[in-house]
Amino acid sequence: MRDAPLADPGENWGVTHSRSKIVELLDSHGLRPSRALGQNFVSDPNTVRRIARFADVGEGDRVVEIGAGLGSLTLALVETGARVTAVEVDKYVLPVLREIAEPVGVEVVEADALAIDWGTVVAPTERATVVANLPYNVGTTIVTRILDTAPQLDRMVVMVQKEVAERLAANVGDDAYGALSVKIRYHATAKLLGTVPPTVFVPQPEVHSALVEIRRLPEPAVDADPEVLFALVKAGFGQRRKMLRRSLAGLVDAEAFERAGIAPTARAEELDVVDWGRLVAAKAGA
Repeated sequence: MRDAPLADPGENWGVTHSRSKIVELLDSHGLRPSRALGQNFVSDPNTVRRIARFADVGEGDRVVEIGAGLGSLTLALVETGARVTAVEVDKYVLPVLREIAEPVGVEVVEADALAIDWGTVVAPTERATVVANLPYNVGTTIVTRILDTAPQLDRMVVMVQKEVAERLAANVGDDAYGALSVKIRYHATAKLLGTVPPTVFVPQPEVHSALVEIRRLPEPAVDADPEVLFALVKAGFGQRRKMLRRSLAGLVDAEAFERAGIAPTARAEELDVVDWGRLVAAKAGA
């Protein structure tokens, strides 16, 4: 991860939504950030423009923003020339978002990212980049659901809680490596882009955030039944301190370990997605 945070007050990028503007919008519309929806609005123009730069989108590119809120990041994405669709679930924030975003050409969609059919937003024949400040409480679920169900969303640049970002981007040998990391590696590559301090949000969260880029692979990393694969991964990491012969007891026998070329004394955190794929094939007797 980059040592420097994304926000850099020394850079004069101009104005999207400053902190005072965010407060003004909330006050003038009688709104308060929703804890239930995990709302923390970005209030630093430098940060949103840097996110837009990391997204590497430009004229005519299709972008989907999830949880657009009051439109801070939305406006920065519009400045790139991208065609932006902003998805927002909060019915109270939506009128403000429409007032800000629609006049500059943004399509605003009222929908829950946890339930939406992404084919109604981006046609299966199209390709789009997701750029978002995701709520801490559902960010992981949104990312994995997109990977599982929406191949047309082939790249994501998302801001999540720092610890979650580390798990999304972790490789074998990293402290943060776990079942989520394997899930991401099955579908995509991932890397950390930078940290984001609490001070750029309204209200300020108690933890740091981080930006992570996820690029979908042309095909899954292994040719394995995903239901079987992730059942093994879940069982292995569910008892990650135990050797695989214990954590996978009843799921993988000694012969399967031998066929896969994986030591039953290994632990889940020592296996990459290819190793897990070999276990699935060996379990099936391939």
